[in-house]
Amino acid sequence: MLAFAFAVMADPVSSVAYAVEAALRALNGDLALLLPTMSLVVAIIALVIVNYRQLVARYPHGGGASAAVGEAFGDGWSFIPVGALVVDFVLTIAISASAGASAMIAYLPALAPYRLALALGLVVIVGALTWFGHLGRLLFAVLTIAFIVVAVAVLIFGLFAHPQPTGTITNTPGHAVPLAIILAFPVAMALATGVEAPSSAIAQLGQLDNDGRRRFGQVTLMLTLLVVGTITLGIAAEASHLRVGIPPAESTQIAELARVAAPAPVFAAFQLVTALLLLSAASSSFQAGPGLLKALAGADTRNANARGILPKVFGRVNRHHTPYWGVAVFIVLPGAITAVAGGNDQELVLFYAVSVFLSFLAGLIAMARFSWHERNYGSLTLNLLGAVVVAFTLIANLARGWPIISLAAALVVAGALFALWVRNGRPAGIRNASAEAEQYEPES
Repeated sequence: MLAFAFAVMADPVSSVAYAVEAALRALNGDLALLLPTMSLVVAIIALVIVNYRQLVARYPHGGGASAAVGEAFGDGWSFIPVGALVVDFVLTIAISASAGASAMIAYLPALAPYRLALALGLVVIVGALTWFGHLGRLLFAVLTIAFIVVAVAVLIFGLFAHPQPTGTITNTPGHAVPLAIILAFPVAMALATGVEAPSSAIAQLGQLDNDGRRRFGQVTLMLTLLVVGTITLGIAAEASHLRVGIPPAESTQIAELARVAAPAPVFAAFQLVTALLLLSAASSSFQAGPGLLKALAGADTRNANARGILPKVFGRVNRHHTPYWGVAVFIVLPGAITAVAGGNDQELVLFYAVSVFLSFLAGLIAMARFSWHERNYGSLTLNLLGAVVVAFTLIANLARGWPIISLAAALVVAGALFALWVRNGRPAGIRNASAEAEQYEPES
């Protein structure tokens, strides 16, 4: 079960590879504001996680925001978080593959002219490996732990390193300090994208009873906050101290930080584990995304009453229980998005946190409704505070203009699924699709 805890961290932990740099770019290279900005990001993640501990307590069988929204407002509304998750899975694959290519290029700059081909190749390779079924939570856990260990080593070396100005550094964020931070922190909220994972993934822990899943899900959330918060703030602080600014086109900020702070072998190890962790995050979405399509196709063999709303083709599996048509969809869509972005993770990160924050908002509003009806005013206050902060973050991100594409895509997916649900007679239990997507049969 330790493997479960670290495996579901792959997404938020891997986001460190590009989120801190994204914030610095939004700050126009002003390193003095980087740590305050990332501190605000971590504080918001903490608030969301505290609220999601309540959600896990209510749904120890899994389901996350879609289960909460479905129970609070009716099954039809559960398609809002489901649509957001579909878009989130697509973007996770695209940005993880692109950031993986960036990590490789940072170590081998000669690969820079092949960035797009490299990123697209990683999408196809990781998708193709999904054909062989679940690669195993143990592998994801090992890669996550390896990244944590090497990242901590880099930070420790950095304590004894001398400042070495690198990249673009300014003292002009472009706006007054409070406004500059408010405009910059939303792009770094990519760090929050994995918070939803434990609330749904606990459905995999069939060996535990509800109390066991509840406790383990809540512990995993807090461990995620501890790990992601510590590494993020450590990187932000050391980047400011060592004067590591916006990197050149063929590198990344964390790569430049590792290059400045640590010996060459540690730098090489850091780039290796960073790339592998990013591909693990992509692989996780390659499993969850097609699994969700399979659940929506009504292909749950453990539920005799399952009625699908998607074509049955998405429920077809190979002998490794892989829904291969779903995998094909999740190769094509992220591949197209990666191509449009030119394989540049910093282009994609601007769009990344929008859809998952729509899911957060829906889940927190649902939890507030429960708290109100149950007269639990302490929880209600926490839920409403979380909803307001999440809504503000979402609006601040949308104010940048182009990120509205992610919101529109999530709503289009939600609307299309809702229409299919109505056409198929509004089958009950659709709110549990996210939980069913996490339940898989062991390979024979």
